[in-house]
Amino acid sequence: MTPPFPNLPFRAMKHVPFASIKRLPFVLDVLGLWLMLLLGAALLVLLTVSVAAAQPVAPQSTLTLPQVIDLALQQSSVAKQAVTNRETSYWQYRSFRADYKPQLALEGTLPNYSRTITPVTQPDGTTDFRYIRINNSYLASTVTQGIGLTGGKISIGSNLQRFDNFEGNQRLYNSNPVAIGISQPIAGFNSLSWNKRIEPLRYEESQRQYVEDRETIARRVTEYYFDVLLQQVNANVARQNLHASEEMLRMGREKHRLGRLSENDLLLLELNLLNAQQAEVQARVDAQNAAVDLKGYTGLTIEPAATLDVPAAAPRLDVVPEAALAQARQYRREALMYQRRLLEAERNVAQAKGTTGFQASLTASFGLTSSGNQFRSSYINPNDQQQVRLGFTMPIVDWGKTRAVVKTAELSRQQVQHTVEQEQMTFEQSVLSQAAQLGSLSQQLALTGRADSLSQRRYDIARATYQVGRISLTDLNIAQSEKDRAKRAYIAALRACWVGYYQLRTLTLYDFERQQPLLAAVQ
Repeated sequence: MTPPFPNLPFRAMKHVPFASIKRLPFVLDVLGLWLMLLLGAALLVLLTVSVAAAQPVAPQSTLTLPQVIDLALQQSSVAKQAVTNRETSYWQYRSFRADYKPQLALEGTLPNYSRTITPVTQPDGTTDFRYIRINNSYLASTVTQGIGLTGGKISIGSNLQRFDNFEGNQRLYNSNPVAIGISQPIAGFNSLSWNKRIEPLRYEESQRQYVEDRETIARRVTEYYFDVLLQQVNANVARQNLHASEEMLRMGREKHRLGRLSENDLLLLELNLLNAQQAEVQARVDAQNAAVDLKGYTGLTIEPAATLDVPAAAPRLDVVPEAALAQARQYRREALMYQRRLLEAERNVAQAKGTTGFQASLTASFGLTSSGNQFRSSYINPNDQQQVRLGFTMPIVDWGKTRAVVKTAELSRQQVQHTVEQEQMTFEQSVLSQAAQLGSLSQQLALTGRADSLSQRRYDIARATYQVGRISLTDLNIAQSEKDRAKRAYIAALRACWVGYYQLRTLTLYDFERQQPLLAAVQ
């Protein structure tokens, strides 16, 4: 007989309880079931992760306006361009800030070996061609610091030069252990001072431009969203009208067979069916074209079967136009842009004056210098080294060129001032107009919503009345046309409300619903 535990010695088997041996198959079954469940769960998790990785955005049967806006702000090419522009402005600002900090540089020529025949001037003034093998190496370190107040530059440096003549077995060192110098233009153009006034404005302007770009994207997505929604509503209305026309034609044929409907009315019902079929086909094509435009701008993958949800009314905001203008002046980039453009015009005038006419530059340096045939000896007992140089240029006869350059810059500044004034007035008027018409848009939406509800009820009543023969087919067609027109008018009014809502946010960079600036939401 085969022992139940073949791996145990026979003597140990005697001490195994019979009940344990009897329960062993049940225990193994339970353990096997749990193992299968764990393996199945792990496989299900792996499959879920794989499917999620393969499909980053699961197709949805219904999309809402906030979902499409959020996805567009994350995935669309225009949103990525806005992020890139913001990062570019940041690094440009970093480059500007670096101009006002000490710059440490190391330069040199190692080695500078030459093996050639070169002309050498002899003591008697004649020239003789000699074969030479030399090395003339150079190494220097310099710390420079710009002076923003005066536009000059101060530097501290140290350098070492080594010369080797391999033919004459000669080696020389020349060192400048320390040298302090200053370079200062006199009555010239100070670019550091002007950049310090302009570049911070440009950087802050870019930050506001980023927020404005995001709000512009939201507004454009809203416009495309409602374009698709309107076409989908048209397609839905066309399908409903098609079904209604088919049903009315079926009933008309039955009435015509019983002699209760004229041949003319029956032909009119058939014509209505053909018109409904054509309208349904055209509505489907228009909906597809509008969806293509939405996908092209947002970069989203919208399934053909996906439908857009009809959003609720935009938040009703009671915004005083003057309050909206105050927020726009405080947070929009236009205020900074106008100031920057005026400063740039002033800078151009200063540059025209500072780079023409009389110009002078003062350069001075003080340091220590020494030389020797050994590295250590070139730093022992150094001598003083000073240099002062004043250079200038002054035109004597330029035939009015200096005056013309300066006058051109001054006229350009005057033109910029006029342009900025006009643009500022136009911008302020657009803010006031947009804030003033929010209330009218909300009233129009309420009226079109009421008209849509009434026209739908009227059509339902007219259809039921026509079925019992109490009104003509012409009256039914009129009720249907008014119902379709009211539905489209409601969607158009809803679109105007949402677009106006985001347009006001774009013009002011302020969230009147939460009473906070939009700049705080992205920083």
